[in-house]
Amino acid sequence: MLFARIVLLIQIAALSLLGLAYFIRPEEMASFSGALLMGSAAVTEVRAYYGGLQLGLAAYLAMALTRLDLLRPALMLLVLLYAALALARIAGLWLDGGAQQTFNLYALLLEVMSAVLAWWALRGLAR
Repeated sequence: MLFARIVLLIQIAALSLLGLAYFIRPEEMASFSGALLMGSAAVTEVRAYYGGLQLGLAAYLAMALTRLDLLRPALMLLVLLYAALALARIAGLWLDGGAQQTFNLYALLLEVMSAVLAWWALRGLAR
């Protein structure tokens, strides 16, 4: 159970920092992936989706730390979320000629690592 809590703490920290960064500095954060926000609607979309969604997920994970009945569902959510992100990113890299997309390759590595760590923590709870 300690490993599962550590995994959640790491995810809470990462998602909170990224969520705040996307909410406060959407243009700068979007530019890391090469995205250019062309209007106020695009900026609001990045604030809401990349900022708000990550902050909301971090809040749910924080709640799961305080409630034992949410620990397993939180880890399952992380496994499914990061596996889906990784598969979508792999498809995007293939469809969009991604061999030179350094940002996406690093993001893929982090997503796969996050999915594996959450899965490992989930398996540890079953014992």
